Amino acid sequence: MKRSLFLAIAAIALVAVPRVSNAQLSAIKPFQLGIAGGVTQPMSDLKDGADMGYNALAALEIHLPFIPVGVRVDGAYNAFGEKSGVPAKLHMISATGNVVWRLPSVGIAPYLIGGAGLYMATAEAAGASQTENHFGWNAGAGINLPVSFLKAFVEARYNKVTVDNGSMDFVPVTIGIMF
Repeated sequence: MKRSLFLAIAAIALVAVPRVSNAQLSAIKPFQLGIAGGVTQPMSDLKDGADMGYNALAALEIHLPFIPVGVRVDGAYNAFGEKSGVPAKLHMISATGNVVWRLPSVGIAPYLIGGAGLYMATAEAAGASQTENHFGWNAGAGINLPVSFLKAFVEARYNKVTVDNGSMDFVPVTIGIMF
């Protein structure tokens, strides 16, 4: 009697446990490359000398299956628009290491991202340019959208770059794909 009850419970448990299909297993990739682009909004003191611009991003993400925390290395380019009355152009190249924390969900997958790295700011005015390297950090959030064998994502991150007389703050809003 006890044995048949145990077998019945085991059979129900096996049927009730969700199965991972071959398509889902092929979608689990521990290493992914990504490209993205979008708009960049200057914040704080930076908005006094620059207008909204654009950004481009290349990323390498390492995310082990069934572990919510991963690592992403980003290379980004942010160019800011010229503000009327300010005869200078500003663009920034950055290399950052980030921690990505996937939040539990069904369907779209939200995540938090943050990290630090090196930011190279270049200002061009009157035919001359000046480049400086500075330390900075970023923090933000995004969502992953599964599309076929790709993973589309949308994210926004606050970036703060420490300079000699303060900081340069900006928020890139990025749309991209991971493959």
